[in-house]
Amino acid sequence: MKTLLLVDGSGYLYRAFHALPDLRTSAGEPTGAIRGFIGMLRVLAEQSPAEYRACVFDAKGKTFRDDLFAEYKANRPAMPDDLSVQIGPIHEAVRALGWPVVEVPGVEADDAIGTLAERARREGFRCVIVTTDKDLAQLVNDEIELLDTMSRDGGPPRRLDRAGVMARFGVAPERIVEYLMLVGDSVDNVPGVEKVGPKTAARWLTEYGSLDNLLQHAGEISGAVGENLRKALGWLPTARALVTVRTDADLSTQVPTLEALQIRPPDTGALRELYQRYEFRAWLKTLDAEPGESSARDSPDSGRASPPAAPEARPALHKPQVHYETVLTQPQLDEWIRRIEQAPLTSIDTETTSLEPMVARLVGVSLSVAELEGCYIPLAHRYPGAPDQLALEQVLQKLRPWLESSRHPKVGQNLKYDTHVLANHGVALAGVEHDTSLESYVLEAHRGHDMEALAERHLGRHVLTYEQVCGKGARQIGFEEVSVDRATEYSAEDAEVTLALHRVLWPRIGEHKGLEYIYRSIEIPVSRVLFAMERAGVLVDPQQLAAQSRDLGQRIFALEEQAHRLAGQPFNLGSPKQIGDILFGKLGLPVQKKTATGAPSTDEDVLERLAADYPLPKTLLEHRALSKLKSTYSDKLPLMVRPETGRVHTTYGQTTAITGRLASTDPNLQNIPIRTAEGRRIREAFIAPPGSHIVSADYSQIELRIMAHLSDDVGLMEAFARGQDVHRATASEVFGVTVDQVTADQRRTAKVINFGLIYGMSAFGLASNLGIGRDEAKSYIDRYFARYPGVARYMDATRALAKRQGYVETVFGRRLWVPEINSPNGPRRQGAERAAINAPMQGTAADLIKLAMLATHDWLQRESLRTRLIMQVHDELVFEVPDAELEQIRARIPDLMCHVASLKVPLAVDVGAGLNWDQAH
Repeated sequence: MKTLLLVDGSGYLYRAFHALPDLRTSAGEPTGAIRGFIGMLRVLAEQSPAEYRACVFDAKGKTFRDDLFAEYKANRPAMPDDLSVQIGPIHEAVRALGWPVVEVPGVEADDAIGTLAERARREGFRCVIVTTDKDLAQLVNDEIELLDTMSRDGGPPRRLDRAGVMARFGVAPERIVEYLMLVGDSVDNVPGVEKVGPKTAARWLTEYGSLDNLLQHAGEISGAVGENLRKALGWLPTARALVTVRTDADLSTQVPTLEALQIRPPDTGALRELYQRYEFRAWLKTLDAEPGESSARDSPDSGRASPPAAPEARPALHKPQVHYETVLTQPQLDEWIRRIEQAPLTSIDTETTSLEPMVARLVGVSLSVAELEGCYIPLAHRYPGAPDQLALEQVLQKLRPWLESSRHPKVGQNLKYDTHVLANHGVALAGVEHDTSLESYVLEAHRGHDMEALAERHLGRHVLTYEQVCGKGARQIGFEEVSVDRATEYSAEDAEVTLALHRVLWPRIGEHKGLEYIYRSIEIPVSRVLFAMERAGVLVDPQQLAAQSRDLGQRIFALEEQAHRLAGQPFNLGSPKQIGDILFGKLGLPVQKKTATGAPSTDEDVLERLAADYPLPKTLLEHRALSKLKSTYSDKLPLMVRPETGRVHTTYGQTTAITGRLASTDPNLQNIPIRTAEGRRIREAFIAPPGSHIVSADYSQIELRIMAHLSDDVGLMEAFARGQDVHRATASEVFGVTVDQVTADQRRTAKVINFGLIYGMSAFGLASNLGIGRDEAKSYIDRYFARYPGVARYMDATRALAKRQGYVETVFGRRLWVPEINSPNGPRRQGAERAAINAPMQGTAADLIKLAMLATHDWLQRESLRTRLIMQVHDELVFEVPDAELEQIRARIPDLMCHVASLKVPLAVDVGAGLNWDQAH
């Protein structure tokens, strides 16, 4: 049989709109519904192939039901403006994908679907209706079924045939109209019989066989429900007309015959224009790679939302005419050296053997000094038929004076990596004036900063990707195996596009003094400090870590046995399903929340709640914590020691967190827990070399001090000015006692309030954290704001400012975007409001610690000291200090850190020293 696939487009609209965040183009136009609708339709086309298909939408204007019942759909809220402006583009996209659009004035989508489904049945078609609308279940028969592709529990699509309708509603499809007459339809504001729910309606229709028979026996039904049924006798005929889906609507203007709904090939030109217009980069890439309707498995780009007010629209994508030169001879190299020595700014990029900066070796170097021009100098390509290339050492020797010259400004994309690569060859890169990844980060921290994204967003250009050149997965080749011609096309483009990006991004930064300060005075110089830190590395004791691994292994095994005893049987402690079966099935513990599939959750939050009252969840939490420590640190860190240095070398990501914080990876040195004895033991393995100490300098209560500065709250500022314990001072205010009368529990409560409010904690969150009632928690918060009114004013003003401009700022001018601050989705909007309040504090703290890094690093160099800054962990700096310099460092570092900026409250730094990191902290 031929198949007709009908999509309830009106239902898809709202699902698409609410399923995704508040996504927008760089010009601020909403795109979430468009993106979601296209994605769902692409998946549907792949999973449910059909020879005939259509998307059916409700048309504007009244239908016969509005005339029949004035209150029909009266409770429905108006369509959000951000959705209504996406309707037209969605229709365009549906047509471009090859789907006919059916939208008939005066005919509801349900009636159009019913008419088409019945026509298809009569003509010998099988019909599948894609919908979540229960009204359409009345159409189901042997040739017509419903398909719900958007199950709320995250499970597979659900099909409703005759048996499925019976199982779901308790009545056959032929009785659905009568079922709806009894229960009503709150979505469409169609009243049913008062107090009659689905179970009662299904029971009545099963018992009496039909509504007519039920009504004939209405007098026999006792109680209030029987009385309500008899009262509704006059209304039920109207209800029948309202809930019955028509199968005879006039669709002749749009669908004269079913042949009008035959599957059509996609209009790739229209799709390309749409994808460009609404900035669906990944779909556009797939479209260019594979003409025709591309695979639904190729998801769109990351979809991080743009701010409500973006500076400019993205230019149309294009591929310009370029001139790239492959440098294979000495005269060519000499000419390029002449050009870069005379250029006011040169873009440089390296191609290498590895992504690991400490081990990568050069394969080639690319340069660009002019628009649409660049060169590639291949140095180590090895494959059959590869051309003769200039000797690597010879080229580096000739380039060294320029590379190491601070008088010759350079720009690159993530030049910290290239600086490492050149250092691996004994070259100290200097003159790094600009970095396009940092320029992008300062302008739009919430967006992607890779070359491909930046080129499309700011230049309207496609660029070659590494995967296109080298392949991916098991078949990926090293860059040294790439043909020189292809390498030139890729690498010279990287250098040339980087220069073009700089010429777009740098003027935009220069328009704002705050952004220019963040870029020029913080991010660019901090990149140099991070290079030195990464290069220095950290000394760890592998033997100590091995001993810790053995101890942890024994404890993990003991906890596993203890968990089996508590459960009364063995089970896999790594299986959420088995844990759920034990906790909630066998032991009958209370379910706290459910997963997307409807199963009881066993995540950490759930286990922590249960651990307060039950021993097994507590044991499971301990097992998880120790297992993570063992696998992430005590087992892994010894394997990450570089043989050449005997040290561990992390990489600090400078463009990762939207607040300006640094991120440590491979290994992550910022996530080692310090609140447990086991976590502190890991820090014990970070040691000082003989004749040295580890020194830790940590800003004290930095975010609370920043809150006092930003809020101008007199009470908070006085507490810090007097050097009081701010948590004790807060407890005094909240509990109405003198400072010396504050108990330990009151101080703990005040500490939770102080830090909780910074992160937007609600009364519910505070109650949960402190184990108290919500009313008591609300009372604490109310008293806090009564004593610190400046904090309340700051929070209200910050929320309002973020809603107006889409971002907030740090004290130093860093912009922190909150894209979902005006989202129609309540939880997302509230999350953005909390982020808007916290971001200026966290962002300012990030700026301060970076300024501290610069101040301490520069001082160490000026004084020619051998002390090295080796780690940064949020608000803490860690130094490796020769014993001869220890007292000088302990005295000077806190002073430097406290005076990197002048706030309305004094900064304070705690400093400690020891033979390992734990002793120093």
